[in-house]
Amino acid sequence: MPICSVHPIPYHANPTGYFSAVRHAPGAVLLDSGRPEADRGRFDILSAWPLQVFVPETGETGAAFLDRLRAGLAQLPEAALPEHLTLPFAGGLLGYLAYDFGRLFEALPAQAIDDLHLPSAQLGLYDWALISDHQQRTSQLMFHPSMSLQARQRLIELFDTPAPSGETSFQLTRPFSADTSAEQYRAAIERIHAYIQAGDCYQVNFAQRFRAGYSGDPWTAYQALRVACPTPFAGFLALPDGDAVLSLSPERFIKVSQRQVETRPIKGTRPRGRDAIEDRAYAEALLASPKDRAENLMIVDLLRNDLGRTCRTGSVRVPELFSLESYPNVHHLVSAVTGELANGKDALDLIGSSFPGGSITGAPKIRSMQIIDELEPTRRALYCGSLLYLDVRGEMDSSIAIRSLLAQQGQIACWGGGGIVADSDWNAEYQESITKVRVLLETLEGL
Repeated sequence: MPICSVHPIPYHANPTGYFSAVRHAPGAVLLDSGRPEADRGRFDILSAWPLQVFVPETGETGAAFLDRLRAGLAQLPEAALPEHLTLPFAGGLLGYLAYDFGRLFEALPAQAIDDLHLPSAQLGLYDWALISDHQQRTSQLMFHPSMSLQARQRLIELFDTPAPSGETSFQLTRPFSADTSAEQYRAAIERIHAYIQAGDCYQVNFAQRFRAGYSGDPWTAYQALRVACPTPFAGFLALPDGDAVLSLSPERFIKVSQRQVETRPIKGTRPRGRDAIEDRAYAEALLASPKDRAENLMIVDLLRNDLGRTCRTGSVRVPELFSLESYPNVHHLVSAVTGELANGKDALDLIGSSFPGGSITGAPKIRSMQIIDELEPTRRALYCGSLLYLDVRGEMDSSIAIRSLLAQQGQIACWGGGGIVADSDWNAEYQESITKVRVLLETLEGL
């Protein structure tokens, strides 16, 4: 099997310096583990200049689009990495799936207004990447065997030469404001409670959107956000016309490595305390909360079912239940569900049977998505979708795009939400939806 080549370059824990060298290149993408402030993620992956870009066509089904991605990925022959290297990516697909990518698989109502017009998916095919391994403290350029020596040398020279600082600015032209009033939020929660009492569902993830005007470069905004809110599944995707996706997600959607599958749903949140005693009290209250544990367990059961559709019978397990993960602004309750891909199934089959993630829809999933479309006034666009890579070996990792923003034509949008169950208090849920994104909004308002 052909072997990818690698070129070592100086290690940097913070990937923003290297990414700045390609920030304005077509298809520039950074999957960022939040180092040096965050400590859970191992790898950063960045690239640019895709060989091809895939966006769903009008009327195309989800299955047809996934088949087109398979065919596109096959344009890069399967390749291996040198034996001494453990790297997550050997060339392949990088990009996003929007929450509304789920509409390509399920017939959903169309009540929520699509006012942002973001394509439901955009993935590029890349034959190189700059990958930093924070465990081994190495950075290297990875080249797929199909890449020409001349193209490799251009990239080596690009990253060997320190890029000029190219300082840019970002500022809001008006502060963030919510699209949904407190009274509208209360009415939506009451409607969800009525659906739960009627037996339609057990849990619905309900979100509200915040918007502001801006001028300047979203990349500058992202650099400030990753310092204020370091997370292991962050990312920046350049979109056409200077628009961008900025994600500070703490949540994995699905990982596939050597056909082993893992998903890590987050359900249950508390704010961080003002001092160590208050902080510990919040964490202990979350771990002991019957409501949050029940909410988490509902999603674990949903994901066991989702993974069971493409995993080998009997392989789905729950090795971790109700673990605490703490971030700069919140504590989260996190579980893990694992499995092994069945014969004849691949990572794209897994996406098709599991997207969007159960932790940001509800249970049962399809009915919850119908209720979300009824009660949220506008479509979610990127929010609760996924940033991901899928390489030529079948290795994949993906996030749930919470704590994420879309910078588009002078407007920046951010969403906050949470799971609503029978005993949810609307005001507590309303405050939680703000708490989850407050650090993002206040950081940008302070620039």
